[in-house]
Amino acid sequence: MIGPTVQSLIAWYSAFVLIFFFGINSYYLVLTIAGFWRTLRVINEVRRPDQRRLLRSPLTPPVSVLAPAFNEEANVVDNVRSLLMLDYPLFEVILVNDGSHDRTLGRLVDAFDLRRSARSYEQSLRCKPIHGVYESASYPNLVVVDKANGGKADALNAGLNLSLYPVFCAIDADSVLEPDALLRLVRPFVDAPGVTIAAGGVVRVANGCDIHAGRVHAVRLPRKLLPLIQIVEYLRAFLFGRMGWSTGNSLLVISGAFGLFDKKAAVLAGGYATDSVGEDMELVVRMHRYRRERRQPYRIGFVPDPICWTEAPESLRVLRRQRTRWQRGLIDTLMRHRCMIGRPRYGTVGMVSLPGFLVFEMISPLVELSGYLLLPLLWASGLLSMPLAGTFFVLAIMYMVLVSALAILLEDLAFRRYHSVFDLGRLLLAAVLENFGFRQLTVWWRVRAFAEYFRGDLSWGAMERRGMATTT
Repeated sequence: MIGPTVQSLIAWYSAFVLIFFFGINSYYLVLTIAGFWRTLRVINEVRRPDQRRLLRSPLTPPVSVLAPAFNEEANVVDNVRSLLMLDYPLFEVILVNDGSHDRTLGRLVDAFDLRRSARSYEQSLRCKPIHGVYESASYPNLVVVDKANGGKADALNAGLNLSLYPVFCAIDADSVLEPDALLRLVRPFVDAPGVTIAAGGVVRVANGCDIHAGRVHAVRLPRKLLPLIQIVEYLRAFLFGRMGWSTGNSLLVISGAFGLFDKKAAVLAGGYATDSVGEDMELVVRMHRYRRERRQPYRIGFVPDPICWTEAPESLRVLRRQRTRWQRGLIDTLMRHRCMIGRPRYGTVGMVSLPGFLVFEMISPLVELSGYLLLPLLWASGLLSMPLAGTFFVLAIMYMVLVSALAILLEDLAFRRYHSVFDLGRLLLAAVLENFGFRQLTVWWRVRAFAEYFRGDLSWGAMERRGMATTT
């Protein structure tokens, strides 16, 4: 039998878990609604004719597009072609082959007739040795860097060292950009030159889409359930969630798959951290910190209109690697910059967004898992009423589905990427099904990430690619 003191503690903790659960879903609900209204405002601004003319002006800042690649032979040629066809006044593409073991470099050499170049550069940021720099006579704005393997952050630092232009775009080599994505993403830099130091864009799941020669010809949903659920996640967290955080200049994450940065600001902050698997978030937080500590005006924004398409994991094994890596990156960033949390000196970043990420992103899987483990104790102590438990379970699922469904419907109102009612129905069904097994798995993986982080695991794990040509 469980003693009265233990029963009391279990009852109190059960109430805490209940309050925490509704708090985290309310947090996502508020972010979704705030992100939607900000999205509508930004879309209206970017559609103004004077803005469109300004964005197409030759005065728009030139951009260096940095694309690290490691074992990306399945997609790399089509994706580089996609980058070279971007609708932008002046840009260069720097593909960094980070010690690939497959034919990534060979396929690039064959496809673009690459030749070794004597291009000089200043090593402003430390990186692994560079074996060679290649250029193409057919594509004068294409540069391929071959270097020793050092990880994505190290590859980005190498690309920064070789880049020519004052603004750089960091993307994944397996991503596909829409033709005018870069043009739209640069708008904050044109609106507030010298003040805007970074801007993030929307990343969407490409699985199921009809993609040929680095272009999305038709947006379709995947047949498999796993990537379908991830589409719902991306809408909820990567679109409206980040758009909501951009209010008040408190955005902490710009996806490594698609972001635009002021080169000087990034270099002054120290470039990408090579000892972190969350280098994208860590750089953004460090740029916040650098500017706040020096009381320098700045802006970090998010533009919902640009689209970057990326391939989502289609197996639980690969998804586990991705989610544990994301969680380790989050833990690492919050631990590195814990002195900012709750400090008015750092404005909304220190007082709102960092505490929000600490409670609702970092700690939440621990609380949620403990809630699942608490059920047997409640049953054994006789504190669990089956009708009450059933009612709570139904209300909990309904609340989670409500948040996801709202994100899906708001996406339809703002963008209408998925045109048919059947597609919307499938997404809504996925929003329901993610709560039965998928959510619990991701919670467990994120809890495991704590153990991996504290034993110093910096591995990425192999991200297997099927190739995004007519992906299903």
